Amino acid sequence: GPKVTYVPPPPPDDEQAIFAHYQTGMNFDKYDENIVEVSGLDPPAALMSFADTNICYTLTVNIAKAGYSKPTPVQKYSIPIILAGRDLMACAQTGSGKTAAFLVPVVAQMMRDGVTASSFKEQQEPECIITAPTRELVNQIFLEARKFAYGTCIRPVVIYGGTQTDYSIRQVMQGCNILCATPGRLLDIIGRGKIGLHNVKYLVLDEADRMLDMGFGSDMKKLVSFPDMPQKDKRQTLMFSATFPEEVQRLAGEFLKTDFLFVVVGHVGGACSDVQQNVLQVSQYFKRDKLIEILHSIGNERTLVFVDTKKKADFIACFLCQEKIPATSIHGDREQREREIALQDFRSGKCPVLVATSVAARGLDIESVQHVINFDLPSTIEEYVHRIGRTGRCGNTGKAVCFFDNNSDGHLAQSLIKVLSD
Repeated sequence: GPKVTYVPPPPPDDEQAIFAHYQTGMNFDKYDENIVEVSGLDPPAALMSFADTNICYTLTVNIAKAGYSKPTPVQKYSIPIILAGRDLMACAQTGSGKTAAFLVPVVAQMMRDGVTASSFKEQQEPECIITAPTRELVNQIFLEARKFAYGTCIRPVVIYGGTQTDYSIRQVMQGCNILCATPGRLLDIIGRGKIGLHNVKYLVLDEADRMLDMGFGSDMKKLVSFPDMPQKDKRQTLMFSATFPEEVQRLAGEFLKTDFLFVVVGHVGGACSDVQQNVLQVSQYFKRDKLIEILHSIGNERTLVFVDTKKKADFIACFLCQEKIPATSIHGDREQREREIALQDFRSGKCPVLVATSVAARGLDIESVQHVINFDLPSTIEEYVHRIGRTGRCGNTGKAVCFFDNNSDGHLAQSLIKVLSD
């Protein structure tokens, strides 16, 4: 293809923009009712408030500025485990604070160890590598890392595909302690000798089940088998997701120390209880009419519509625009610039409807998404749980509708019944 020349605009760097955050919803305190199970030997005690940790003053101030008043269950259990130097696999529902659950303790330990980023080295040696499956998600993790590292010597950097490689290299060369990266771009920059791995103390896989399955499993194996990557007993490996199918739990064992701890909030792979789920039986031929009917009935509320192919995402977005419903689309074949503009138009409310493939199913944290519509159901139940989790985040409530057609979706019927009854 043509040479990629896209350079993303720099993120805003005034304090107000850096610390902009989600408003917690009325069900935020209900998170505490979740049963939490920790399996493994000798887990440290849970944390009751952010003040209980022995973390430095600057980080405590940043946590407060970022709007974190009290830890959610996944944070209460994960933070002490990570501070104790243990490996961790953590499963908690969508929108319940997993990103902060790994960033806070990692930043705390880096500050305790007194790391500083050097912008003079030809090869940068990050202490922490965080990898996630999509460009938009690694960028979001980077923006969170900036909050916690604000006013410290720790420099987070983000690199991802679809942007000019030289730009990624320049970002890294300015100094890098925490590297947030998509797998392809990460391996590329390591291959060019711009990143040395022998200093890596923390390896974080966000959306870990996706990072270990068919999608990125081979990339992750490649990453941990670089000769200068510390062996698993010499680094801390942390894995987070809302879903962890059993076969993935087995694969995860290859990356984690034998005494790792497994934290489950609620039950593994459960859907977010703040999302009201509706299933409508709609045959393929009537889906478009039904979509228009629903969108007209909900007015201008922010809605994410999931479809199964890239072509269909563009087609449905155009169709909605013709019906006078402002819509845009995001999928893997759109240029990175277009993907970022689409997301921006959706966030700002310029286009209240975003039609997406599964590229937007995981991790994305967009305020006040009131509805998720599964125009097409995904092939796995895990993907369904992630998709509907784009709403009902941080204690807010949301609604999810899925169109169920027996001919194409029969394979999901049993799993759907289980998720709904749970």
